[in-house]
Amino acid sequence: MASGSLKNSGSWTPKQNKLFEKALALYDKDTPDRWQNVAKAVGGKSAEEVKRHYDILLEDLRDIELGHVPIPNYKSNGSKSFGDQEQRAAEVSKAAVMVQDLA
Repeated sequence: MASGSLKNSGSWTPKQNKLFEKALALYDKDTPDRWQNVAKAVGGKSAEEVKRHYDILLEDLRDIELGHVPIPNYKSNGSKSFGDQEQRAAEVSKAAVMVQDLA
């Protein structure tokens, strides 16, 4: 996520975020009462809260795709090559497309 902006939509635990991701895959845009179903799957969140969380996720993805958020230069045991950074950028872009397809 882009610089923690999802934290502004209320407190979400890592478990709730994972349940949110799974629920988005299960309940697509054509599902009746989508946000109520997602909220029920997440637990402890209202339909309005999960919809706002989703809207912020889309905003973050747009910012990433537009280059407004730099791709982190993660370091491991060795420094990553330019090719590794390109691969990471491609993975972020692919994830953004997948989420937009769920919209």
